[in-house]
Amino acid sequence: MRAMDESGREGATLAPALSSWQGERMGRDLGCGEVRPEHVGRTLTVAGWVHRVRDLGGLRFVEVRDRTGRLQLVINRAEAPPEVVQAAEGLRAEFVVAARGTVRRRAPEAVNPRLATGEVELVPAQLWILATSKTPPFELDAAAEVDEGLRLRYRYLDLRRPAMFRNLWLRHRAYQVVRRYFDRNGFLEVETPMLTRSTPEGARDYLVPSRLHPGRFYALPQSPQLFKQLLMVGGIERYFQIVRCFRDEDLRADRQPEFTQIDVEMSFVDVDDVLAMAEGMMAELWQELLGVEVPLPLPRLTYAEAMARYGSDKPDLRYEPVVVDVSDVFVQTGFRGFQAALASGGAVRALRAPGGAALSRKELDALNETARAAGSPGVAWIAVPEPDPEAWRGPVVKFFTPEERAALAGRLELRAGDLVLLAADEPERASVVLGKLRLQLAERLAWPRVKEWAFTWVVDFPLLEWDEEEQRYVARHHPFTSPRDEDLDRLESDPAGVRARAYDLVLNGYEIGGGSIRIHRRDVQERVFRAIGLPPEKARERFGFLLEAFDYGPPPHGGIAFGFDRIVMLAAGASSIRDVIAFPKTARAVDPLTGAPAEVDPGQLEELHLRIQQR
Repeated sequence: MRAMDESGREGATLAPALSSWQGERMGRDLGCGEVRPEHVGRTLTVAGWVHRVRDLGGLRFVEVRDRTGRLQLVINRAEAPPEVVQAAEGLRAEFVVAARGTVRRRAPEAVNPRLATGEVELVPAQLWILATSKTPPFELDAAAEVDEGLRLRYRYLDLRRPAMFRNLWLRHRAYQVVRRYFDRNGFLEVETPMLTRSTPEGARDYLVPSRLHPGRFYALPQSPQLFKQLLMVGGIERYFQIVRCFRDEDLRADRQPEFTQIDVEMSFVDVDDVLAMAEGMMAELWQELLGVEVPLPLPRLTYAEAMARYGSDKPDLRYEPVVVDVSDVFVQTGFRGFQAALASGGAVRALRAPGGAALSRKELDALNETARAAGSPGVAWIAVPEPDPEAWRGPVVKFFTPEERAALAGRLELRAGDLVLLAADEPERASVVLGKLRLQLAERLAWPRVKEWAFTWVVDFPLLEWDEEEQRYVARHHPFTSPRDEDLDRLESDPAGVRARAYDLVLNGYEIGGGSIRIHRRDVQERVFRAIGLPPEKARERFGFLLEAFDYGPPPHGGIAFGFDRIVMLAAGASSIRDVIAFPKTARAVDPLTGAPAEVDPGQLEELHLRIQQR
């Protein structure tokens, strides 16, 4: 066998060859990371990748790595068989080797406490080189600091890192926990189609042209929503699926064009039934994966509460300070900025930021830039070096009366070192701005966390929201979400005021699941279609099969879909879902490994009756 030099060209002869390993012995006795002091004196075969080579003259140390960990091989040039010495001379990082030899205990001064195998080493009597390797384009030990594009281009090398293996192992474990949980609770795992019909309500579809039906297209599913409802009409009653979904949308750290959902649907249920089943699954996942007990039932916030107190429908409850409405404090204020906001129906809302009084003027100005980027005219700030209101400082303090200062101090329970941020604006926007600043300051000022894993349900979302671009109401979740019974009569007269029987599960500021009780009456479904500007003929064209099914005894039903990738990302402590997916796309929906998306042969386009039109 010939080795390769740094450029990949063949160099010195390496022996014995792969055929020798295959002819003499195939397989391993233990993983590299599984060898322990109790194996001392035993003859074992291990195999893996060369992680590191150290040459100390008469001694050569070779660390070999597989998915279980690392083990040190020791080759003494004076004592080892000549063929072992010869093979060891040519070894470099990422060569694939197998070794058979005796396990011995390391000298006390040579013990490595950072390795699980740090008390032992293997002295090879045989050493096989199974494959050579070019010099990797990045050091695997330093891959976290390497440009992500390079890591994705050589993803098969990136996957060799223990951190990546742990993430995929965690993902595998999560699959097993989910399947066991739903099986134990009487759910059937049912596969739904990957080639379906395009339904433009929602994100953009990925379209698949049909060769057999020129000019017609399938769509890859954004979710199995319609099919799981049809399964309920079909009497399945309890369905789940770990399913791939596809959405052609702008990406970010926790989004991918193709992603995995845990999809769940149940018949004859109400909101409480679905929430209890869903949070039971999450509690079991956290117990099995992390050994963390999640107290049940999980807390619930209404959408209105979440927006008012946290400025987000994905509230991060790990931090104590919340947004507070202080409009009543400034009802008689002489400060014109607050006067104008309150007179136009707005609100004055405040955030206490512990430790924020130490921020520099430049840092305070940066907070205002964040506020303006969120569509606000800005925020007013007050530094509180000590609780006495006379010691407060800030551009707006001089406009407040002693009574206003005292009332504000009491409402916010101000302490020495606090910073107060005040936003006067339309009520929801004031909270949203302060909510964004709350998260920024929590990180910058290292606020203590009241809990490590902050689960909460957000319920009672608006059913519809106004779309300025399309000048019509659109479904906030999807158009199959049921209105609350007590709000149904307002569907035509006050669409914005109708609440949905919808719910999201939030963890540490991430939405990890969302669902609703579905509409199961055809008349209600048609009313919702009309409310979002979908005339009967269009509704029949797009969803006729569902409406027709509703004529044949649909049961009341509801469900939820969990973002599996996000769940694993949070459990793994990763910063991006790309780190818990084996072969992800970049933020531009590109696969650097395979080069997708790519041009295709003109013959393929012709066969599909397609032509590329240049813009």
